[in-house]
Amino acid sequence: MTTSRPVRIGVQIQPQHGTYQQLRDAVRRAEDLGVDIVFNWDHFFPLNGDPDGPHYECWTLLAAWAEQTSRVELGALVTCNSYRNPSLLADMTRTVDHISGGRVVLGIGSGWFERDYNEYGYEFGTAGGRLDALAEALPIIEDRFTRLNPPPTRKIPTLIGGGGEKKTLKLVARHADIWHSFTGPDVLAHKLDVLRGHCEREGRSFDDIEISVGVGGKGREGRSPDAPEIEAVPLYDLGARLFTMGLNGPDYDFAPVEPWLRWRDELNG
Repeated sequence: MTTSRPVRIGVQIQPQHGTYQQLRDAVRRAEDLGVDIVFNWDHFFPLNGDPDGPHYECWTLLAAWAEQTSRVELGALVTCNSYRNPSLLADMTRTVDHISGGRVVLGIGSGWFERDYNEYGYEFGTAGGRLDALAEALPIIEDRFTRLNPPPTRKIPTLIGGGGEKKTLKLVARHADIWHSFTGPDVLAHKLDVLRGHCEREGRSFDDIEISVGVGGKGREGRSPDAPEIEAVPLYDLGARLFTMGLNGPDYDFAPVEPWLRWRDELNG
């Protein structure tokens, strides 16, 4: 598969185990290095390390990042649909869109981290029920965007995370501008075939969807921990164009990101 989309490099600055000052410095560093998009995540407690360590909320942090940056796109990888009324989420997203001057991406998923639900009083339910709730929320969010005053500065891109073939990828075909997954080449090839089928049934052009993958990790679904020339090329050949690495606090080490930026620049010319 080939696509004319340029390669983009993202970082997920995980809002855990650091101070706010370290998070602020990290997003500044990302912009200075030339990263294309900076994500955080939407949880209330750390996902690794000390489970009760320092942690910060997603959308208030995105608003602060929007004010302090001028070029990078910003978003959550991903917002949990369960945590906010969909019309409220649309309003929050539109507001950060204006703060940033049109650089926000609405990354969204159905939610999975049970501790968040239990400690903050949300009903955890079932995975299928949470996906059904996401399916109900997405049209509400899209409609609210059209009724806000002032409206968003642009058509806010929607990123949907997840790989479920029956429900999630159908939602991607129906609503997403970007699909994100954490898969190796063999799995990605199959998922893309499934997504193409959903796009055909939805009357949607598959080429309208940017394919995004998480990279730089070890031991997940056969992914290599090596340099982009090894890890990314099979994903790139399948059509992936947005490659995102996770950076954990408190140090937020950008050294592994730099070869990915050089690889991007070589490809994009």
